[in-house]
Amino acid sequence: MSDPDRHTLVLRYADVGIATYASLRIVGQPSRTVAWVIEEPILLTALEELTDALPEPHGAETRRDAIERALTTGPWATTETELTLAYILGVLLIGSPGWQLLVACLASPRAVLFVSPSARLARVPWGLLAVPKSGPSNEELVRARQDAITASGRKAARIPWQLADIDEHTDGHRLIELVDVLMAVPPNIVHAPRTPAGWNRRRDGPALLVLDPRVPGQRPDSALGSVLGRPSAQTPLAQHFAETTTQRTVLPATGEVVELFRRQDADRGWLATQLAQHPSRLFYVGHASSADIDSGQASRADRAAIHLACTAKSHGDADPIGDHRPLTASDLMSLRLPMPPRVALLACGSGGDYQFDEATGLVAAMILSGAQLVTATLWSLPTTAAYRRFAAAGDDKADPMADVVIAVDRAHEDTEAGCAVNRWQRAQLRRWREGDLAASPLYWGALVTFAVDGAR
Repeated sequence: MSDPDRHTLVLRYADVGIATYASLRIVGQPSRTVAWVIEEPILLTALEELTDALPEPHGAETRRDAIERALTTGPWATTETELTLAYILGVLLIGSPGWQLLVACLASPRAVLFVSPSARLARVPWGLLAVPKSGPSNEELVRARQDAITASGRKAARIPWQLADIDEHTDGHRLIELVDVLMAVPPNIVHAPRTPAGWNRRRDGPALLVLDPRVPGQRPDSALGSVLGRPSAQTPLAQHFAETTTQRTVLPATGEVVELFRRQDADRGWLATQLAQHPSRLFYVGHASSADIDSGQASRADRAAIHLACTAKSHGDADPIGDHRPLTASDLMSLRLPMPPRVALLACGSGGDYQFDEATGLVAAMILSGAQLVTATLWSLPTTAAYRRFAAAGDDKADPMADVVIAVDRAHEDTEAGCAVNRWQRAQLRRWREGDLAASPLYWGALVTFAVDGAR
């Protein structure tokens, strides 16, 4: 239930020709709306900075190269370089009038900001953006923009940043500390025919846990192999879910907690059977893949897929991968599987709907099927094995991936699950500032929650 005294704001971006237009408004107070324009060379600069941070291949990189870069040398490898990136994105993507309005809305209870990004800004971790207190002058930005416009086209502007002492330009306060940051659901999805399953009606139902299902024909260390590692009753994850089973009913029913992990029967038919038991929420940890936006499928967000234990014999829109057929967003919509009111999709870039002209990806499929709140990720999260290989020091037993899983599972039991995810992210930010590198924004910064129908 929403607090009537809490402000709700909407931050919206739209790519129009060679510029991106932005607006920020307070719901119910149209006279306070502010707007600004991001010229394409400035936008390209922001995207270039972000690309250097993401754990995904670009240029000649392999997948392994990208993960190693992100964990060891990229902007999210140290607190200082991460703050520098957050500051740059804060300067380039939110205009001064926007920051002024956000600061003016500081209150208790904390305001809620819904972000509706354009396609090119779909993977920005908005909550991380740092509030700037100074930056390049208007003249410097205009000159940099003009120099980036050449006869061969527009390129990223080369801005004369003065970053020798980042503390001179920002106090380090983040957008997520000013407001709770949620993602707006695209209007075409909100207004489509839906039969939502309300949380108040379902909250006492079982939690459906789909934890690292075994993809047919894939070795544990392959691209579609294990995300969470070898199941063991001694891991923090197993202990967490063992505790969960003592506090509420879960699906599937098992004798031992390790039987929740790496199931070989968790295909689309199995999923339909579990959903027919009216769970309160669906919690998926595993693999996801999106449509290739570089192959002319920009309008086919519905090719995004999750990877269950489905064999190639399963019927669906996706081409098989060996003996496996992914379950696409279009499959989910055509099967009309009844989704519970809350869904977590902790999988590679599962929250990428906005990258496409028609936002009909995995999040949209969940909401069209009944969900009202969906937590997803903006990029691929490095596995526990990858973290320990590239980033852990000595006998460091930290497990950031497990921390994410446990935190989101707990948050989805809260009255306001999306705001609960934000609270955990703020706690992680405090750990990160204090020098705990295991609290890397590479993990918690990837989380976004889409909400509709008043869900928070």
